Amino acid sequence: MMAYKPDSKQFMTPTTSAPHRSMAPKRVLPAASHSKTYTSVGGGVSTSAPGSASSQALRILQNAKTNMAMASMHENRMAQAERQAPPTSHPAMVQKPAARVAPNNENRPDPARCQQQLQQQKPAGHDRVLKESQAENAPASAATSTQSSKEACRWSLANFDIGRPLGKGKFGNVYLAREKKSKFIVALKVLFKSQLQKANVEHQLRREIEIQSHLRHDHILRLYGYFYDENRVYLILEYAARGELYKEMQAQKSGHFDEERSALYIYQLAKALRYCHEKKVIHRDIKPENLLLTLKGDLKIADFGWSVHAPSSRRATLCGTLDYLPPEMIEGKTHDEKVDLWSLGVLCYEFLVGKPPFESQGNTETYRKITKVDFTFPNHVSPGARNLISKLLKHNPSHRLPLESVITHPWIQEKIGQRS
Repeated sequence: MMAYKPDSKQFMTPTTSAPHRSMAPKRVLPAASHSKTYTSVGGGVSTSAPGSASSQALRILQNAKTNMAMASMHENRMAQAERQAPPTSHPAMVQKPAARVAPNNENRPDPARCQQQLQQQKPAGHDRVLKESQAENAPASAATSTQSSKEACRWSLANFDIGRPLGKGKFGNVYLAREKKSKFIVALKVLFKSQLQKANVEHQLRREIEIQSHLRHDHILRLYGYFYDENRVYLILEYAARGELYKEMQAQKSGHFDEERSALYIYQLAKALRYCHEKKVIHRDIKPENLLLTLKGDLKIADFGWSVHAPSSRRATLCGTLDYLPPEMIEGKTHDEKVDLWSLGVLCYEFLVGKPPFESQGNTETYRKITKVDFTFPNHVSPGARNLISKLLKHNPSHRLPLESVITHPWIQEKIGQRS
């Protein structure tokens, strides 16, 4: 290992020819052998001739008094400075632990982003992707308060790229949309407030949002959230790539589905309705126009505009589509979740035939056929399908086949087995 060699310009090696100068303060001592005495007074150097011991002692006392006076003045200045400002430790005296160094504002972690990184370790879910992206739009200070976080994380139209129209309804339109941060594809349902107010259905929309946003089932379309502006209300919905089931049925050459496909849809719909009824939710408007298909061809219940949450009471509202109304509604009686069983039978018939069983030229004739349960089967409908439909289309609601029995019906199980 090489020895350290100091810089010759900064460090000088003492020699015998140059006198040694100590950095320590000079001490004044009498010396009889020296012809001159050097005394440091206030940083200066004075010379004097040798004198008696008493005069030398007097000079020492005078120098001591002068040094004491200067020290006293220095202490007074320090005390005055301390009174004007609080004492602070010298930076060299403070030892900062390396692991606790406070980051600056630029490097401070964003709580919302940290939460997103933790969530990314979990399996991806459609609603979770949107929630994480929504959390990124919120300021970090919003995480300290639940209420302020809800206000800050509200969606707006600026969060979405709007694509082609998917459909048109009575109160607005549905568009394909993409959330900008997550690139997640959704269907954005745009409703005009003026149209809702004109039809006096604001309460119906509030109820639809409240019910659909709390339902979680494979065959129920998800409602991820909503927002609004001065003129419109926006619903953020799950995107069903193949669209309305009604259009899919019309596109068939025969105008209706085959029995295998019909059985599959009734099976999936029965499971979704069973889930709704367990949650005390009655749909009340089951029809092909309110059913959508995913890219894989699975059925989704889409529209909950006429749905209601009825834990214990029976309902008396006349609602739904005319061809699907059950007898108890037409007769003005109260109804319960068994109205969905009637609609399921009507739907199964339409899947297999291409039109509802009680369709007539006028409303009066349609009402009469429904109350009398007057319908017939075409020849191509199999005995198993006829059995299921006949057990669902019963005038007495309590006599209708329960959803559990629909799922396990022999015709359903046979056709599903053939399709798989």
